[in-house]
Amino acid sequence: MTEPLDVMRKRLHMRSIRRGIKEMDLILMAFSKAELAGLDEAQLNTYDALLSENDHDLYQWVSGQVGEPETYRELMDLIRVGAVGLTKP
Repeated sequence: MTEPLDVMRKRLHMRSIRRGIKEMDLILMAFSKAELAGLDEAQLNTYDALLSENDHDLYQWVSGQVGEPETYRELMDLIRVGAVGLTKP
């Protein structure tokens, strides 16, 4: 049975706002509110996989300290747009 997209978006939003570190709560909550509704099923599946990554790795990727895996590049570019001011002035 496939998860309906509206249910998937709600689940991913909850996973976005309940992270291990506060910085990622703020970054992913903003991204979730702004972008989840516009993501297609493939992008949502990639985001679901991204949310399984370690928060410290995610923060390094979004802040540009370390490059992210190619699989997440497009999605991380979207997340970085909303993270301006949270990761860098």
